[in-house]
Amino acid sequence: MGQIELKSFRDPLPVMEEFYSIQGEGFNSGKAAYFVRLAGCDVQCFWCDVKDSWGIEEDQFISVENILKSIQEAGAKFVVITGGEPAMHDLSLLCQVLKENGIEIAIETSGNQDLRGDFDWICLSPKKFSLPVDSVYKQANELKIIVYNNHDLIWADELAQKVNADCKLFLQPEWSNEKEILPLIINKVKEDQKWNISLQTHKYMNIR
Repeated sequence: MGQIELKSFRDPLPVMEEFYSIQGEGFNSGKAAYFVRLAGCDVQCFWCDVKDSWGIEEDQFISVENILKSIQEAGAKFVVITGGEPAMHDLSLLCQVLKENGIEIAIETSGNQDLRGDFDWICLSPKKFSLPVDSVYKQANELKIIVYNNHDLIWADELAQKVNADCKLFLQPEWSNEKEILPLIINKVKEDQKWNISLQTHKYMNIR
């Protein structure tokens, strides 16, 4: 990336919440992570457990400088940018500033639009009603399918054919339907070993 003018360093992003915790799901499960949850979502899953992130309020905007300051005060070396739908925002500046300060960056996205930023790890968690764009299929390091019913397992195989050969594949039960759907996922992974199981371990640990 090129140099960014000083005034741009203060350009704000709408942050619904930010906190230091443990990544609870997917490839990086169990890793200490500072979460930056951006406000704004054009996907709006009916089973979303953070519906408060869908809208954007004027008082949510925080400068990149202050986001960095909070991360450094927490002592975090790994940041997860999530939402909402973080791909709605240009994250190039945030990524550059974090990388200049030795911080590893992951993003969790539905992939429904091109990503703007330099990420170390891209978790693609697609939604049927707002499909990923081709560029994100190619970039994804991890494909994480939220499984609500049996058809989602069929859909997962279709999407697995679109990502790059090195992409890690995960099936994760939707939390409210976990008891019913987890046995199906277990059978699927035993039959088709390219898949792995992701669980929302942070909920078992009673942390956010």
